[in-house]
Amino acid sequence: MTLLNLTVFPRPQARLMNDGTAGHRLLAWNVPPSELIHIPEHWLNYPEPEASMHFLLGLIYIAFFLMAILGNGLVLWIFSFAKSLRTPSNMFVVNLAFCDFMMMIKTPIFIYNSFQRGFALGFTGCQIFAFLGSLSGIGASTTNACIAYDRYTTIAKPFDGKLTRTKALVMLICVWMYTIPWAVLPLLEVWGKFAPEGYLTACTFDYLTNTFDNHMFVAVLFFFSYCFPMTFIIYYYSQIVSKVFSHEKALREQAKKMNVESLRSNQNQNSQSAEVRIAKAAITICFLFVASWTPYAVLALIGAFGDQSLLTPGVTMIPALTCKLVACIDPYVYAISHPKYRLELQKRLPWLAIKESAPSDTQSVATESTAPAAT
Repeated sequence: MTLLNLTVFPRPQARLMNDGTAGHRLLAWNVPPSELIHIPEHWLNYPEPEASMHFLLGLIYIAFFLMAILGNGLVLWIFSFAKSLRTPSNMFVVNLAFCDFMMMIKTPIFIYNSFQRGFALGFTGCQIFAFLGSLSGIGASTTNACIAYDRYTTIAKPFDGKLTRTKALVMLICVWMYTIPWAVLPLLEVWGKFAPEGYLTACTFDYLTNTFDNHMFVAVLFFFSYCFPMTFIIYYYSQIVSKVFSHEKALREQAKKMNVESLRSNQNQNSQSAEVRIAKAAITICFLFVASWTPYAVLALIGAFGDQSLLTPGVTMIPALTCKLVACIDPYVYAISHPKYRLELQKRLPWLAIKESAPSDTQSVATESTAPAAT
């Protein structure tokens, strides 16, 4: 009769490469057998990366974390408490900063896993990481679509009515009603699921399981969280560019007929300059969003419908880095391009040495109403 020794805890068996190379371990070599079932089999065939790669990624994520928490924290603070910035349009800016902030508060999980060289926090840590990532990523995409719509109505259709707080609040409620199901369904494994990827230090939607339900989930998620908001973003900003060019062309033609250099007064030029700077900031942020999330969307499609051998652990860590990078850059784009935000920073944090001239009352009113220059 064999007795079970309860004082001996089960330890994970080191998974070694079977190619005859001594000392080379496979990914998940230090994962307990009870946790291996949560890791897609695709990753279990790759060798463990060098420890320096884990440590390098951990250090990069520490820098991302500090940069994003500082930048987005300032945006949340300034835009929420500065009276001049508490406008309906800026409610979307605050929501985007909140999404970016949420994106980065999960990075300590990645950092810990990296310095432990693998799936250290297990299934629970993976679920928390992926859940926060899906909420923040999809929330940011739909918020960017709302910002594009707001800029379009403000610049291209200024006489159709200003955005009210009630309308902005309703739009934000719709954003989160749209976002939350895409994070809850895979969390509860009702449709899709979360799984580790790459070096097993990060987690996201499972795009590798070859089942019809999982393929359908990836396809639907790709359309509704990427293609759908991206269509609105591209449409509204293309309309803004078209309207601005048409308006400027009409002004030049009219000025030529009247034999004057310009039809704009200094006040209108200043107010238009402020609006253009805000629009440039919004366009830059949306461009960054497109540039950072497109690689991840392509990666998911390859995993679900393409050649999975292209998705090595190292390759899949690159889109993960770009997604985190945009959450770090967004607040600094506003710091550079948003005149009223810069002015508030100058008032509240003078040691930053930001030099932004305060607009006159007339100019402020003109900027808020964004009425086009009279022709």
